[in-house]
Amino acid sequence: MTGRRQILITGATLAAMVPFATLPVLAEEKPEYVNVGVLNKEPDIGDMAVGSKDAPVTIVEYASATCPHCADFHEKEWPLIKKEYVDTGKVRFVFREFPLDQLALAAFMLTRCAPKEKYFPMLGLIMKNQRTWVKNPREELLKIAKLAGMTEKDFDACLKNQKLANSIVGISKNANRDFKVESTPTFFINGRKVVGGRPIEEFRKIIDEELKKAQKG
Repeated sequence: MTGRRQILITGATLAAMVPFATLPVLAEEKPEYVNVGVLNKEPDIGDMAVGSKDAPVTIVEYASATCPHCADFHEKEWPLIKKEYVDTGKVRFVFREFPLDQLALAAFMLTRCAPKEKYFPMLGLIMKNQRTWVKNPREELLKIAKLAGMTEKDFDACLKNQKLANSIVGISKNANRDFKVESTPTFFINGRKVVGGRPIEEFRKIIDEELKKAQKG
């Protein structure tokens, strides 16, 4: 039995999901905004976020653990955004799971099963080591889970949690229904939709524009 088959969640299914795929960056003619009230409604398992709740700008990212563009963002742009905007109280960052396949679903289930304070460190390791763990998922994800304090028993029990699997799939289904999220990564910066990976300069430009709008009320 291959590592990929070993990691599949018993009984879990992504059949109800639209067949999403990562897309190249496309130029935007004008900013598209979604209903912030709906966007800010937390999923039933809660949001995972960093930064002040009073920050004038909120960034919501929908990403998949097996998406190369998402991994690139978390390795390159995210540390700079965190340092310049999140740590300075200007931005609150919310991460929402949008699994493109069962491997991504399994990885996200494990981050949700880990202690809450370990969520973002574990997510960072999953993104950073994406090319390694997707080739040998059970062994490599178990290593990451153990770093977060989980045992192999915890690991296996987590991957059999059908309720958790359904909740994570529900996040992606709602994103597609409510905000037409069809690829990863997709960001909403104060409700402004930004599809695909962007260089840090473009993120700074958009964030600064939204900060100025927020300051003007």
